[in-house]
Amino acid sequence: MSNETTLRMLQVYEQLATPTLFLSSFFLTTPRSFYNSEEVEIDIVRGNEDVSIVIQDLSVGGRMNSADLYTNKRFKPPIHDEIGPINVWDLLKRVPGADPFADVDFQANATLKALMLITQLADKIKRSIELQASQILQTGKLDLKDKNGVTLYTLDFKPKTTHFSTVGTTWENASANPIQDLENLGKIIRGDCFQRPDTLIMGIDAFNAFVDNAFVKARYDNRRYELGTITALPPTSDAGNYRGQVTVGNYTYDIWCYDGQYKDPQTGSKIPYVDDKKVIMRASRGRLDKTFGGIPRFGNPAANVLPILPPRLPSQNGGMDIFTNAWITENQRQFFVSASSRPLLIPTAIDSFGALTVLP
Repeated sequence: MSNETTLRMLQVYEQLATPTLFLSSFFLTTPRSFYNSEEVEIDIVRGNEDVSIVIQDLSVGGRMNSADLYTNKRFKPPIHDEIGPINVWDLLKRVPGADPFADVDFQANATLKALMLITQLADKIKRSIELQASQILQTGKLDLKDKNGVTLYTLDFKPKTTHFSTVGTTWENASANPIQDLENLGKIIRGDCFQRPDTLIMGIDAFNAFVDNAFVKARYDNRRYELGTITALPPTSDAGNYRGQVTVGNYTYDIWCYDGQYKDPQTGSKIPYVDDKKVIMRASRGRLDKTFGGIPRFGNPAANVLPILPPRLPSQNGGMDIFTNAWITENQRQFFVSASSRPLLIPTAIDSFGALTVLP
């Protein structure tokens, strides 16, 4: 009921939980990352740092070598299919920010609600991709569960156990030596993947323990030369915070912290993508792949329901591939939209990263 009071509608405020994609940004997409097959496979050729052994006489003949040694790995990507409904009676309601005294445009409301739903569904898939990156970089495995804690998809990429360990003396102890712990893991990664590790991603508790450690303070607080600088620079990505650079042994590392999190489907609690007690180490030149399988269907039924909705949203630069759909029930009372994808992150250079648990 209207009265003498005057009203002014302010611009709508949207507090959206935009997915943070820091870890998954390390996994690259190329034109070959998109495929329509059920599985994806890769041939991996591994070399070694062998040296040539001399022969004592030319008459002996040369030493034989093989150039055809490789391994083949095949993977089946997990499937995501998120659906959202719009009931016809919802179209009578005012959409956020709309003039409360304007007549309702059913078609415009349906389109707006559908696009908002598609965005929400796609964001859920994006977070699941970031979760894949989180699990791979910290464990070398995937273990994707449902709201009951039941594992629905598991994949072991068979990393070397030496790449994922707990330090001998955890970093909250006065006798801990984080520099030695990092140097040990750096040597292992360099020895196994033949590339220099150069990136550290620290959980916030691990970072605080690192900078508070007496040995670390003594090592980097030197007025004659600079082996490291911890600084509070503004964020240089959507979620990663650059914290400085340190030299440990033969290698120099950029240090990052990351506050990205997701809601656990089982407990409803917010979980950080990087465990607060862990440190991820990687060689940035190590190849990590982000792949997407196609979603089969008959034709494009959404074209008749929501013509502005593209059936597929592939993006090599954005590292994403979403299939969309829309349909109306027989009684014309309910409208559905869906976002589907078959993403799989593959740590192709499985030896190029590792993780330390540094706190109890």
